[in-house]
Amino acid sequence: MIYLDNSATTYPKPQAVRRRMAEALERFGANPGRGGFRMSMETAEAVYAVRRRAAAFFGAEGPECVSFQPSCTQALNIVIHSLKPGDHVLVTDLEHNAVLRPLKAMEAQGVSFTVVPVTPCDNDATLDAFRHALRENTRMLICTQASNVWGIRVPVERLAALAHVYGAEICVDAAQSGGVVPIHAAEDGIDYLCCAGHKGLYGPMGTGMLITRQGEKLKSLIQGGTGTLAMQLEQPRDMPEYLESGTQNVPGILALGAGLDFVRARGEENVRQAEMRHVRRIYEAFSKMPHVKLYTPAPDARYFVPVLGFNVRGMASETAGDLLAKRGIAVRCGMHCAPFAHRKMGTDDAVYGGAVRVSPSVFTDDRQAAALIRAVAELRASDTAHQK
Repeated sequence: MIYLDNSATTYPKPQAVRRRMAEALERFGANPGRGGFRMSMETAEAVYAVRRRAAAFFGAEGPECVSFQPSCTQALNIVIHSLKPGDHVLVTDLEHNAVLRPLKAMEAQGVSFTVVPVTPCDNDATLDAFRHALRENTRMLICTQASNVWGIRVPVERLAALAHVYGAEICVDAAQSGGVVPIHAAEDGIDYLCCAGHKGLYGPMGTGMLITRQGEKLKSLIQGGTGTLAMQLEQPRDMPEYLESGTQNVPGILALGAGLDFVRARGEENVRQAEMRHVRRIYEAFSKMPHVKLYTPAPDARYFVPVLGFNVRGMASETAGDLLAKRGIAVRCGMHCAPFAHRKMGTDDAVYGGAVRVSPSVFTDDRQAAALIRAVAELRASDTAHQK
């Protein structure tokens, strides 16, 4: 199988990640912070070591700023459910449902939000659109750093500065950018950074992080045992335990640490350039095929991450994906849980029903990219019977 669905989750995982997860099950089987015996203390130390490395990786002010979560979605929900009645939020028209659905649910609590258009390759225009959408009660900007459908980057550093000028905060969804785009949370002015562990960081599923220096301002979605202040019925506010009730996913966290080490050893810039080289090659080839429809300018590392959405003209995206799957190529088709991103490009219609998404990883090679190009080239002539 040629796996090109790395925006959903990276595969395969590095050998070091797989090895560390197996080692965790063997050596670190005790509950961290819940006992004074050796294995419990060693497990706690191993988890803290990953917390420390994650803080350094993302430029956080300290390890206590890093809370481990089961997903980027849960991290985003913690932030969004901490909004108060009367708060207004600005989001981009590229957001994932991990942002949009919690915000929609919070409308019942008196929270409102405005969708602001992103102009690809024009950060000034995007910034102006956000500036004009600000209100007196705008409490937060919640922005994906990169679209999970089109790969379009959002200038979150400049939006953070804008938010702070107007007394608002910014929450960044780094599901598609973590491990691909260098992020310095404190330096970039990011108040809340939400990240998946199983995508660009090459960790296992079930891992994510919420990175913030002001976690005590948030509402903990889950209350329970933290291993501290057991006689106190109120949830302790000390970070990161405040947001980490219950037994943590130790094997996942330690494997995530190995993923962080893997990316750091290669260098985020090197990772991005290697993956962007494949995307540019594929884009260039597709641009010469009259039967392929592209939706963005040619991708470059300044304005894009290595994600490419396209369609075969007149063919439903799911049909194209099925035909590629029969050729041994795994891609993602449909709406990608990003309704406004598809509405933006007009792919939310009955013809395409979304788009075909290609997303390489560091393990993608030239042979695999060439196989995709050949397969898509063949769809025009051999599969007209499947077109709508």
